[in-house]
Amino acid sequence: MNAQCWSLLMAVVATCAVQAQTPSGFNPDKDLVHYVGETMSNVDYHHGQLQPAIGVHNQQIMRANRLMPEQSDGFGWTYNHAPMIAYWNNTYFVEYLSDPVSEHVTPGQTLLITSKDGKNWSMPQVIFPQYMVPEGYQKAPGEPVADGRTAAVMHQRVGFYVSPKSGKLLALGYYAVALYPKDEPLDGNGIGRVVREIKADGSFGPVYFLRYNHRFNEQNTTFPFYKRSKDKKFVAACDEILANPLYMQQMVEEADRDDELIPIKKQYKAFSYYHLDNGDVVGLWKHALTSISHDGGHTWYEGVQRAFGFVNSNAKIWGQKTSDGRFATVYNPSEFRWPLAVSTSDDGLEYKDMMLVHGEISPMRYGGNYKSYGPQYVRGIQEGNGTPPDGKMWLTYSVNKEDIWVSSVPVPVTCRAAAHEKDVFNDMPDGRELEKWNTYDLVWASTRMEKDEQGVKCLTLRDKDPFDYAMAEKIFPTSSSFKASFEVVPGQNDFGLLQVEVQNAKGLPSIRISFEPDGRIFVKNGARSSSVGIYRPGEKYQIALTVDCSRRYYTVRVNGGRETGRIFFAPSHDLERIMFRTGGRRLTPTPETPADNYTDLPEASSMETREAVFRIYSLETAEVR
Repeated sequence: MNAQCWSLLMAVVATCAVQAQTPSGFNPDKDLVHYVGETMSNVDYHHGQLQPAIGVHNQQIMRANRLMPEQSDGFGWTYNHAPMIAYWNNTYFVEYLSDPVSEHVTPGQTLLITSKDGKNWSMPQVIFPQYMVPEGYQKAPGEPVADGRTAAVMHQRVGFYVSPKSGKLLALGYYAVALYPKDEPLDGNGIGRVVREIKADGSFGPVYFLRYNHRFNEQNTTFPFYKRSKDKKFVAACDEILANPLYMQQMVEEADRDDELIPIKKQYKAFSYYHLDNGDVVGLWKHALTSISHDGGHTWYEGVQRAFGFVNSNAKIWGQKTSDGRFATVYNPSEFRWPLAVSTSDDGLEYKDMMLVHGEISPMRYGGNYKSYGPQYVRGIQEGNGTPPDGKMWLTYSVNKEDIWVSSVPVPVTCRAAAHEKDVFNDMPDGRELEKWNTYDLVWASTRMEKDEQGVKCLTLRDKDPFDYAMAEKIFPTSSSFKASFEVVPGQNDFGLLQVEVQNAKGLPSIRISFEPDGRIFVKNGARSSSVGIYRPGEKYQIALTVDCSRRYYTVRVNGGRETGRIFFAPSHDLERIMFRTGGRRLTPTPETPADNYTDLPEASSMETREAVFRIYSLETAEVR
């Protein structure tokens, strides 16, 4: 069957009308996705003053570096964005697009990172290489003309497809055309969508075109049309994609404006979807636009509208059914691209809460065109693209359109600790020590369980990142009077920093204890700090606190020594978490920070010459009656 006949067949299979019949009495504010919770994000804080979902592990899996490409992607490209994630063959796959400096400024390519355990990730591999725009190509009269030396830029709204019939894993991408820095690559004038098989042994099949944009075909493109493949199961899997309206809807911005396979041709952006228990499909787009389909995505309730109660700007929103039979949406609940939050629902329509997923913004090391601050463009594992055995919700996103991250979110999603606990890591089951801890784990500032020189397990924070820090926190039951103690061994006392904060539900600290780089332990007293002792490398320090929020007062004792009383440096009615961090608190960017940044930070590609190490052996909290 040639391409023209196939298109005609698909036009019959796919319903092009978008207007769906809706039952009488349909109320879009209640019968579409909506938010009824009272929690809202405060963009003056990177964490939005949201309570963290317990047990979330944030991990940076690719840290951009222009001058040390062997430490990043092998190319030194610093614009990295729009990741997608799948789980197949007991492996996690993350695909992302990349440009040398700026968004949609050529050349462009798509890379793939993999992991067997979700903790240790491979060096990126190119899965869709650079592709040259044909010489003489012009989008419209008066527009620039391609000189034959200009590469396309990559784009993808959907990255993976697992065939339910053959089990094959396909990677998807799109070659767009941007002939100058402000050229619009999603104007329907690109080259076309490409597809490639990822095989069980980690190798890749050939690159094929899955669907062309107008003016492109088999005669004027480099890669063959997918129908030329001799692998019948591969061809059938590609046919499945083209016959699936939910997949095609994700391609609307990149495809021809009149593509007959796309149900809603209006340029709603970054479509994601999930099925409700009754079989209906919920659709979500940027700006928290939403609709519902009663026939598998062929037709939709129109008009598409902003989900009532949701706050979201020009950033992606992700929705899915979770392993406990409930539902979740993940998005930036602000007019900025921070924080990254999760909201949950019993029925997939009414969302009642909001919890923090990622509340840190790394410094933007490299400037560039359209580089937005914050954790953004989130995507989870799309229906049919795998189910990790841990039952967690796995997410991927970029930070600052620069570094690629993943997060694992335990299910059920909650921000309330059930009880005070004593964590002695060496006594806990292997692999489960950090189940109730939240971690911020970077390539150059890791937060991991390790064994010390004596083989004793400990939570180890390492830091050789000049711009960021390692962090871990434990949430305990909200308390106004309690005791807390922890044991820590610093690896040095002449550089590095460890700050320990006791915080409230909004992430605001009342108590801060610091292991300073001058070898002294300080507690913060308002604008100043005072010393409660010295510390030496390799020695264990037990810090014991007794806290009374009603009096804004606490005592601190180091290694059973003299008890010292202090006043909170900031008041709080109650407290609920202890945070360990190898750096000082960050306040930049703010809502007033200019949206555009074209300047690199000084020494943006540098690494610290020495690595600071802090080992935490235990943490205990207990109520005081």
